[in-house]
Amino acid sequence: MPKSKTHSGTAKRFKVSGSGKVLRQKAGRRHLLEHKSSRVTRRLDGKAVVSEQDAPRIKRLLGI
Repeated sequence: MPKSKTHSGTAKRFKVSGSGKVLRQKAGRRHLLEHKSSRVTRRLDGKAVVSEQDAPRIKRLLGI
């Protein structure tokens, strides 16, 4: 059986932590920021953990 390839789009968007959780960036902080309050942009900062229901599919796309 051939090697399975990593889904490159998924690899750019997600990261797996040391404990095995899948991490993602929060949506809504790419553009049109001038009308969003500083409170909102701070809230959208940092990483978020992917839900338990979505994690297996993402791990399969990452080849984990």
